Amino acid sequence: MTEEIFRDDAYAQSCTANVLEADERGVILDRTVFYSEGGGQPGDTGTITTADGSSVRVVGTYKDRDGRGILHVLAEGENPLTAGTEVTAEIDWDRRYKHMRMHSCLHLLCSLVDGGVTGGSISVEKSRLDFDLEDVTLDKEDLTAGLNRLVEENHCLSASWINDEEMEAQQDLVRTMSVKPPTGTGKVRLMHVEGIDLQPCGGTHVKASGEIGQVRVSKIENKGKHNRRVNIVLTE
Repeated sequence: MTEEIFRDDAYAQSCTANVLEADERGVILDRTVFYSEGGGQPGDTGTITTADGSSVRVVGTYKDRDGRGILHVLAEGENPLTAGTEVTAEIDWDRRYKHMRMHSCLHLLCSLVDGGVTGGSISVEKSRLDFDLEDVTLDKEDLTAGLNRLVEENHCLSASWINDEEMEAQQDLVRTMSVKPPTGTGKVRLMHVEGIDLQPCGGTHVKASGEIGQVRVSKIENKGKHNRRVNIVLTE
C-alpha cells in the first residue's frame, strides 16, 4: 500500500519514494504527496523525477482498483518507469492549493445551509454543493456575506480520527446523503472547522479559514424538486 503523506500534511509538495509497480495504467509508489481523486476533489497532477533528472508527467491520481495503492497516471507517450527506482514526486502546488481553499470553503457553506448534501465537486475555476431542501429559498448575497464573514474570522481547521464503531454511533456527523464515509480500515478521518463544522472528510484543507480568501456565490440552481445547487468561486 502507498503511504499517503497528504493525509497528515496537506502542505507537503514533494517527497522521495520508490516505484513499487509500473505498467501501462500508471505508477504505484511506496509513498506519495499526490492526493487521489475522491469525495468530489480531483486527483493531483505533477511530475515524477528520477535520479538522473528525467521526469514524467502525472495527469491524474486514483485509488488502484485492486487496492494496491495510489495509481499515478502518466501523460500519453511518457516513458514507463521501472519497479525499484528511487524517484521524487512533486505536485502542481498552485492547483492543489486552490483545491484546498475550495474544499475548506465548501465546509463553511455546509454550516450555513441546513440540509443534507446530495452531491458536490471541486475544481480550480468553481466548486459546488447540492443540498436536499424543500420549500427553502437560498439567497446568493446572503450566502456570500456569510462565507466571507467566516473567512475573515479565520477559524482553525484540524483533523482527527475515530474508529469505525464510533463513526457508526455518530451518524449525525454525516452530511453527505449519496456517499458514506469509508469504513473497513478501522478508522475514519474527521475534519473540524473550529466552532463551525465537524464532519467525516478525507480531502485536503487549509489550516485556517482566512487562507481561503474572498469568495462569491456565483449561482444557485434548482436541480429537482428538492435539489438546490450552490456554486462558489474564489475572487482573490
